[in-house]
Amino acid sequence: MPKFETFNLPDAGEGLTEADIITWLVKAGDTVEVNQAIVEIETAKSLVELPSPYDGTIAEILVSEGETVEVGAPIVRFEVEGEEAVAPEVAPAEAVPAAEASASVQSAPSGSASGREDLADTSAADGSETSEPTGADEAESPAAPAAEESVSGAVLVGYGVKAGNAARRERRPGSLEPIGGEDDDFPVHAKPPVRKLAADLGIDLTTITPSGPGGIVTRDDVEQHAKSTAAKVLATYPTDDQPWLEAGTVAPDGRSTRVPVKSVRKRTAEAMVASAFTAPHVTVFQTVDVTETMDLVANLKTDREFADVRVTPLLIVAKALLLATRRHPEINASWDEATQEIVYKHYVNLGIAVSTPRGLVVPNIKDAHRLPLHALATRIQELTAEGRAGRTTPAAMSDGTITITNVGALGIDTGTPILNPGEAAILAFGAIRQQPWVHEGEIQIRWVTQLALSFDHRLVDGELGSRVLADTARVMNDPAHGLVWG
Repeated sequence: MPKFETFNLPDAGEGLTEADIITWLVKAGDTVEVNQAIVEIETAKSLVELPSPYDGTIAEILVSEGETVEVGAPIVRFEVEGEEAVAPEVAPAEAVPAAEASASVQSAPSGSASGREDLADTSAADGSETSEPTGADEAESPAAPAAEESVSGAVLVGYGVKAGNAARRERRPGSLEPIGGEDDDFPVHAKPPVRKLAADLGIDLTTITPSGPGGIVTRDDVEQHAKSTAAKVLATYPTDDQPWLEAGTVAPDGRSTRVPVKSVRKRTAEAMVASAFTAPHVTVFQTVDVTETMDLVANLKTDREFADVRVTPLLIVAKALLLATRRHPEINASWDEATQEIVYKHYVNLGIAVSTPRGLVVPNIKDAHRLPLHALATRIQELTAEGRAGRTTPAAMSDGTITITNVGALGIDTGTPILNPGEAAILAFGAIRQQPWVHEGEIQIRWVTQLALSFDHRLVDGELGSRVLADTARVMNDPAHGLVWG
């Protein structure tokens, strides 16, 4: 006989406490196999697909898409082969109106106990008056079909049905009174298609002024309300979409949208605040003639050995920073506040900041100091593609030691970047522009950029930070130094 197993949300990363349900890849009734991807979740670090732990059938999906779930909370139930069926306890044998049971379950969070508590409250055993449902109730309530199904024997999972008088649930204190003063199950009069339209548009019917006869909300009322509250966004290009507003709630006047801070954006905000107010930041700058670097990039693009990778100046600045770190390994460290120790790392996990629609992520190249130039180019290309596709794993963003942020890709000359927590330094790589420059005693048009190195002044003093930046700039100015230092 089949039995039921509940799958709880696991910790998909290091120390994560919650995740957002993004997309269910299965639905109730689907047959699944062990390790088949069943749901895509978004953690504070990345998008992750969770595999099925069982062979069996999806019995019930307990959490809807878009909800935030704590680690350890049940998200889906499976029906699997076993010795005996495992089912929830059935409510006491008192009569439970099927229509009200359906409404209670729909109003309670999936998988919570609140739906059961509400059903228990409706028991006729509490001494409340009983009454037969009226014709108006059946016409107005979308749950009426569920009542008919219950009579024919179909019941909600986990709840028994017993013939008998239906007990009306008492209105909870503080609940909205129905428009028109009638004692029905809904505080607003509207036909089921109108209610569905409002639900699809995310509109609360209680916020709409009805115009129909007898105080009924019409389709036109809902559509006009949706139009009047549509976000009036600022857009540079009329054809641009506004993906950052999709999860938000529009103000009644349409002049603002509130979007919950979740996942990557939330984690980034927490990390940056902690870093900015924990580590004393110092930033040093240097303007560099990188004409030789641009020549090297052009040559590598035509080299058959690099035909399968994208070669950019970012590759050269990454190699330059790795060489500078090798020459000054003291900068490759972190501060342990709990033990009051400086932890010097004997490896370099080079972080590359990547801007994505979900926010900024900083995956890092493990043991980047050991990679030759081609392998380094490959890893930069892979990490950037994974980050922009939202596929960066938590492991790829853990244990970074030093980071590069390429603000020049956006045309920015330089900046004062904030450290990644747990790291001692971060390099901002500015835009490369052709400018007049004194070269070999003459004014020439050269390729010029600006580099900025921010560092934790508890770990790195001004001399060390300046030497690391100067050596990085020397390699950018003359890549031949890489042959000598490498």
